[in-house]
Amino acid sequence: MILSLVFEWESQKMKIKWLLNLTLCLGMSVVLSPLLAADKTAELPEKEKFHIYLLIGQSNMAGRGKVDPASNKAHPRVLKLDKAGNWVPATDPLHFDKPKIAGVGPGSGFGPVIADAYPEVTIGLIPAAVGGTPLSRWVKGGDLYERAVKLAKENQKKGVIKGAIWHQGEGDSSNPKLYNSYQKRLSGMIADLRTDLGEPDMPFVMGELGEFFTRPGAPTVNQALHGIAKEVPATAVASSKGLPAKSDQVHFNAESEREFGKRYAAQMLKLQKQAAEK
Repeated sequence: MILSLVFEWESQKMKIKWLLNLTLCLGMSVVLSPLLAADKTAELPEKEKFHIYLLIGQSNMAGRGKVDPASNKAHPRVLKLDKAGNWVPATDPLHFDKPKIAGVGPGSGFGPVIADAYPEVTIGLIPAAVGGTPLSRWVKGGDLYERAVKLAKENQKKGVIKGAIWHQGEGDSSNPKLYNSYQKRLSGMIADLRTDLGEPDMPFVMGELGEFFTRPGAPTVNQALHGIAKEVPATAVASSKGLPAKSDQVHFNAESEREFGKRYAAQMLKLQKQAAEK
C-alpha cells in the first residue's frame, strides 16, 4: 500500500514537472518569436524596386534616443543592413556602433516616410554612422569613408543607391582649424562619395547641429552646411529648430530623432522631385 502511494506520488510529480516544462517552453516561444522574426533575413524585391540610403556621420545619426520595446515595430517595406550584412526588418536601434547605448536615430523617422512616398518599392537603410567620430575619418581615405563605400558598393548588386543622409560636426566644433575648414572638407567628401559610387547626382541631405549644442564652432558648422546646400547641386539641409536634447545636452531625444528623420525625408523627397523635373 505504501509502495503504491509512493509510486503514484512520483508519477504525479513527473506529470507536473512535464507540464511546467511545456508551459515554460511555450512561454519562451511567445517571447522569442517576435525577436526571431525581427532578425529574420528579408526576401528582397527586384533590384530596381529596392532603394538604398546611406546613414552616415556620428552619434546623432547613429541614434541615442531611448527605444520603447512596446512600439518598436518595423515598417513592412523598410529594411536595415545588420552587422552580419543581412537585410532584416528595420527595428530600433538601426545602428550597432556602440550596442550598449545605440538607440533611436533619424533613420527611424526617415525610412517610413520615404517608403510611404514610394509605395511600389522597398527601402533599405545602410547604418554606417559611428559615435564620436571626426570628419577626418569620413573623407576619402578615412577608415569610415572607405567602409561606407564598401558597404554601399556591395549592395548596389541588390538595389539602387538613392541618397545619403548625414549628421556630424559635434566632433569638429571645438577646434577652429576643423570647424573653419568644415565646408571645404565636407564638400570634397560629397564629391568623392558620388564619384566612388558612380552616382554623380546622388541626393545628399545634411542635418543641422542641435540648437542646444553650445561648443564654440557649432554655429560655424551649421553655416557650412547651408553654404554647401547653396553651392553643391543636389544637397539640402534638414533643420534642427525646436528639437530638444536628452539630459546630456549633446544628443537628441527619441521624439526629436524621429521628427528629425521626417525632416531629412522631406528634404530628400524635395531633391528627388527636383531631379525628376529636370
